[in-house]
Amino acid sequence: MNSLRHVAIIMDGNNRWAKRQGKSGIFGHKTGVERIRDVLSACRKRDIEVLTLFAFSSENWKRPPKEVEALMGLFYNYLKKEAKKLADDGVTLKVIGNRARFDKRLKAAIEEAESIAQGPESTLVIAADYGGRWDIAHAAQSLAKQVQEGTLAAEDINEAAFEPFLSTAGLPQLDLLIRTGGEYRISNYLLWQAAYAELYFSSLLWPEFDAQAMNAAADDFAMRQRRFGMTSEQVESPNCVNAASGDLSA
Repeated sequence: MNSLRHVAIIMDGNNRWAKRQGKSGIFGHKTGVERIRDVLSACRKRDIEVLTLFAFSSENWKRPPKEVEALMGLFYNYLKKEAKKLADDGVTLKVIGNRARFDKRLKAAIEEAESIAQGPESTLVIAADYGGRWDIAHAAQSLAKQVQEGTLAAEDINEAAFEPFLSTAGLPQLDLLIRTGGEYRISNYLLWQAAYAELYFSSLLWPEFDAQAMNAAADDFAMRQRRFGMTSEQVESPNCVNAASGDLSA
């Protein structure tokens, strides 16, 4: 059975769900926050170490100003209300993304929540003002600076050198990327990290994606064969020690 350590989710469909209820989009976003609790609990019960949620993309600033303001308010309230509970549940909170465009109050709330939620059992990562291209470009800038300073040779830049400068540095490799809402794209999310992740697309809108849906996605993942460039025969061989790294025993 596949080991599932790191799950990422694109939480899509809040607005569409709210419209079906005859409500405003912000009602859908508020309901979506409740699903975070359900899905995180399901992940913890399955001993999934990391859950990374796409809360606000770098492209979401293009949305109507009132919706953006409401989303920022929801994010602030979530941080204020949930940090202590996350800590009590043994969860560490990590926020990734470009914080430059957040106001001082939200930046302070992020820092405070991260300092409070420092649990030993699992990690909740919230991607806010995040984009996969931004993440890669930011890492490239950091490497370029090292080359400029003479602490790194350009010819030594490789995948291993790149990893420590990504937003997800220090976390397990991404195993499963889920998108709700019936769309079939990853929308500039964890582009580097998703290179060998399994993809799972759910027709459920995010406010409908509960613990049962999370378990269904995890069960589907468990049934897949992950080859990482190898053949099925190699993966199925008793001599295959670590398919993820391609390390085969003699």
